[in-house]
Amino acid sequence: MKTPTIQEKVTDIFTRHGGKIHMAEAIGAGISRYAFYKMLQRGVIEQLSRGVYRLSSLPPITNPDLVTVALRAPKAVVCLISALAFHGITTRIPHEVDIAIAEGSITPRINFPPVSVFRFSQKTFEAGIKTHTIDKIPVRIFCIEKTLADCFKFRNRIGMEVVLEALKHYSNNKKVHTNLLVKYARICRVEKIMQPYLEAIL
Repeated sequence: MKTPTIQEKVTDIFTRHGGKIHMAEAIGAGISRYAFYKMLQRGVIEQLSRGVYRLSSLPPITNPDLVTVALRAPKAVVCLISALAFHGITTRIPHEVDIAIAEGSITPRINFPPVSVFRFSQKTFEAGIKTHTIDKIPVRIFCIEKTLADCFKFRNRIGMEVVLEALKHYSNNKKVHTNLLVKYARICRVEKIMQPYLEAIL
C-alpha cells in the first residue's frame, strides 16, 4: 500500500476540518510546523487570518471577512451595519466587521479584518441570533428585525440616517414582521423611540 505524501496528509487533515483549520488544530492533528510552513510556502494552503488557514484549491470565499471573523471569534455575533449589509438593507459598505459580544466576555483579538466590538447585555445578546452557513462555516448573525432594533439602540454611534435608510429598505423590500420588530424593540428598550418611525414608515 502506497504511503501518503506529506502534502496528501496535510490535504486530508484540512479536508476533514472542512478545508479550513487553526494552526494549533493542524499541529494537534499531526502536521509538523515544518510541513505546515512548507505547504504554505508552496501555495498548497493559504492564510485567512492570524492562525487560520485554508486549502488554496477551495473555491473563492464569498464573504471572507465574515468567515474569518467567525473562525477567530465563533461566539461573537455579526451586528449593526455588517448585519444590515448581510441582509441587504443598506447602501453602506462596511469598512470593518461589527460584532457583538456579551458583557463580561473577553474581547476577541483579531488583527484582520478590522472589527468594531459592541458589548451587549446578556438578554440583548442572546436575542435574535441566527446561524448562517457561509462557505461551510457557521456564522452567527442577528436576524433582520433584531438588527433594526439594535441600530436604534446604537443610533448615536452609527448615525440616524443609516437606521432610517435600513428601515425604509426593510419596509419596501422585505416581508414586514411588526410583531418581531416590537418584540426586539422591547428587549432593546427602544420601543418608544421606534414607535413613531414604525407608524410612519410601516
